[in-house]
Amino acid sequence: MIKKLTLSAIAAVGLLAGAANAAGGETHIEDFDFSFEGPFGKFDQNQLQRGLKVYTEICSGCHGLQYVPLRTLHDEGGVGLPEDQMIAYAAGIDIYDPEIDDYRSGKPTDNFPANTAAGAPDLSLMAKARAGFSGPLGTGMNQLFKGMGGAEYIASILTGYTGHEKVEAGVTLYENSAFPGGWISMAPPLYGEDVDFDDHHDNSLHHESMDTAAFLMWAAEPKMMARKETGFIGVFILIVLSVLLYATNKTLWAPVKRKAKES
Repeated sequence: MIKKLTLSAIAAVGLLAGAANAAGGETHIEDFDFSFEGPFGKFDQNQLQRGLKVYTEICSGCHGLQYVPLRTLHDEGGVGLPEDQMIAYAAGIDIYDPEIDDYRSGKPTDNFPANTAAGAPDLSLMAKARAGFSGPLGTGMNQLFKGMGGAEYIASILTGYTGHEKVEAGVTLYENSAFPGGWISMAPPLYGEDVDFDDHHDNSLHHESMDTAAFLMWAAEPKMMARKETGFIGVFILIVLSVLLYATNKTLWAPVKRKAKES
């Protein structure tokens, strides 16, 4: 029976490998070193603000963030814009208001607008919807050790263009080493030095991609830092309770064990 199960598992793995190769082979997802990774990681506020600038000046032309409230740009532990800057940023966005059937200036209570003009996906949850480290044939081992890798997936897409193009059914496709299948319809959005940062930070393609991916990770997980803090508190309480339970157990059973030895 065990032999049959083993042979079946090997056959299944072989079929999955064949399907993966037929779908375009393995993709290359680079393991970027983000500050928010790991149990003690935190968002880099300056990086998030740079990513916001890249999104505003480059990405927002095709992609929306319709599930992200503008007021959260002021939240601590995230982008952390001063309140006046957050209000000014919101006011610079045109929001369609169905009540007046026209556009008006944005308010902190609004969300980032959706953008469906180019048919491009919304980026609000992209960093959670895409797993960069799926492991060999979907076993999940890489996710266990490296995490989901959504931010790495985004950064790898932005840096994965090879420069080769082809046209299929009237659509121009661009070769990308990180995209499943190897070809993507989105033209390279970043080339490096696309945005000038106020802090004179390196604006190479590598760093612009990391800044953008970090910002989109925050957009998908704005409460990541609070979730980690809650997790630490929970683990600490469990450790204290475990110690107390152990000490109580020893105290309650010590007389019983002593009598047993004496008898």
